Amino acid sequence: METDYLSMCKNFYAATKIPVTLLKGKYAVYTSFNDITGTSPAYYREDLFPMSDHNPTFCSDSPDIGYGRLLIENTNYNLILGPVFNVPVTEELIRYSSRESGVSLENREQYAELLYAIPLLGQAQFANYLVFLHQCINHKTVPAEQLFLENDKLTLERFNQQTDQMVEDKEEGNVHNTYYFELELYQIIKNGNTDALKKFLSATRAPLKEGKMAGAPLRHAKNLFISAVVKAGIMGAIPGGVDIEKTYQLIDYYIQECEQLRTIEKINQLQYVMLLDFCQRAGETRIPEGISPDVYQCMTYIRNHTNEPISVEAAAAHTGRSASYMMKHFKGELGIRMGAYIMRCKLEEAKSLLTYSEKSLAEISSYLCFSSQSYFQNVFKKQYGITPLQYRKQTKGRSN
Repeated sequence: METDYLSMCKNFYAATKIPVTLLKGKYAVYTSFNDITGTSPAYYREDLFPMSDHNPTFCSDSPDIGYGRLLIENTNYNLILGPVFNVPVTEELIRYSSRESGVSLENREQYAELLYAIPLLGQAQFANYLVFLHQCINHKTVPAEQLFLENDKLTLERFNQQTDQMVEDKEEGNVHNTYYFELELYQIIKNGNTDALKKFLSATRAPLKEGKMAGAPLRHAKNLFISAVVKAGIMGAIPGGVDIEKTYQLIDYYIQECEQLRTIEKINQLQYVMLLDFCQRAGETRIPEGISPDVYQCMTYIRNHTNEPISVEAAAAHTGRSASYMMKHFKGELGIRMGAYIMRCKLEEAKSLLTYSEKSLAEISSYLCFSSQSYFQNVFKKQYGITPLQYRKQTKGRSN
């Protein structure tokens, strides 16, 4: 029987790259990591992954690292799936997971390689793997939603704790007072007025009480940042006209950058930059005076597709208008031909890539769909009076 379980664990890891541990009582008789390194499994800490009332179940106390546990019924065997991650693996996650798993220093590099190979999984996807294995091994079907439920006792305990905390906070005057501040903040971002935002953020006001979002000060600051960037994007940038997908991408990027920071001061600096960034982008997407919705929609389409071989016909078709109609109104309202505007947007994107990326000229030329690198260099110099490399040296020098 144990041989069958071992074979299943190895095949499951080979197919999914999700690590598996087979427990027999309190001992690990197999782990994917030990199988890779050739080391022997050790005593397994039962307190790390207690079994709940459900089978299978999630068993992790970290928001970024997931584990699942499956009891093989009528035996003393258990399966532990994980770790799995719903965010990209960082050095911090590697250190934390290594410490919790008891990985020795000499095996740390191999363990890191195993973690990098694990696919990113949301909790719903991870639940599907657990219920699938449960059906295969225990021949029972349970809905994946069951893994997200808790028993009535835990629900009652949480309700009692929340009630006690609310009473204590009210008695001590620990109340939130940021609601109207936030409404005004995100309205300014929506309006796209960076000068008003800078003035608002520097204004003197009564101390704000934000509540407690974590025990450790650094984690508390990061949680506040995550809350702020999500609300700035959803309540400010998107209603202000910023592209929805671009906004969500920026939210992801800012959260990932925040997670790498090690001081509260750096987090506060990043938050200031993030708020101004969303505000500026909202301002840039507002329809200028005298611009019709058709022309503005066409402009937005062109700006969002600079990495594609855009044609005048394709941009016009996006608005539902004919090419001749759009070329006439585009020229009349903006004073520039559509073809020239397409080229200007590509060149502006090139300037950004030259400044903020390490892409080569060949890579930038290819990414922006120029016919050749030499053509890209020629049109860039004609537009700005300097070559792309000269521009890169100038902007890199200013940033240093």
